[in-house]
Amino acid sequence: MPPEGLGAVGGPFLHDGIGVVAPFDFALDRELWRWVPPEATLHLTRVPFVPVPVTVEMATMISDEEAVHRAARDLLAPEPKVLAYACTSGSFVNGARGEHALTSIMLEAGAPAAVTASGALVEALSVLGVSRLAVATPYVDSINERLVSFLDEFGVRAVSCQGLGLLGQIWKVSYQEVVEIVRLVDRPDAEAVFVSCTNVPTYDVIPLLERILGKPVLTANQVTMWGALRLLGRSAAAEDQRLIRSSHMSAA
Repeated sequence: MPPEGLGAVGGPFLHDGIGVVAPFDFALDRELWRWVPPEATLHLTRVPFVPVPVTVEMATMISDEEAVHRAARDLLAPEPKVLAYACTSGSFVNGARGEHALTSIMLEAGAPAAVTASGALVEALSVLGVSRLAVATPYVDSINERLVSFLDEFGVRAVSCQGLGLLGQIWKVSYQEVVEIVRLVDRPDAEAVFVSCTNVPTYDVIPLLERILGKPVLTANQVTMWGALRLLGRSAAAEDQRLIRSSHMSAA
């Protein structure tokens, strides 16, 4: 018999878990949750702090294999079904080989399935049939060059790439700044636009930008959560974003 007053109330029920390995300065936990449907849940941890600005050096340090392996192991206690490495620069800074290594490290740590932000981007571009991309970032030029090179390894040409030149506190970029740099970087020959960096807030402006530009607008947090949920066989919670809508249609 259930305790008095509980009646026929059931639960709590298990959810599909996604473990997220984030950079030490990640500030957008709440944004990640906005893509998560009620049937899934997030478990987040961060790689150790490194006292350097947002440069190629930092991207390399926060993708250190030992640190990612340790973070992945820390996430396994609540038994997530997928692990996601939610740092764009950290997952493209060492090229396609580096991205593959990060995925392999999470799997070796015990993850049932794994995805990185940059790996999810490549997958999203393939699903949408995009091979010419405009790229907007908060980065300095040296990081942008690594991103353009990474895309090229997968047959995707960056027809334009513009950064804000920020060395820190990227999460403070405003929606207005996102809109301005996306409009600046777009080109007629770009089939889509990508906003890099998981510390750039974008959830609410994606539909607006897609209406303005008339093409898909992908963002780092969007593709990361889309990729992780796709591994779970679930759809992200964002009906008015082209990537999510196209996934719903292909699953129907």
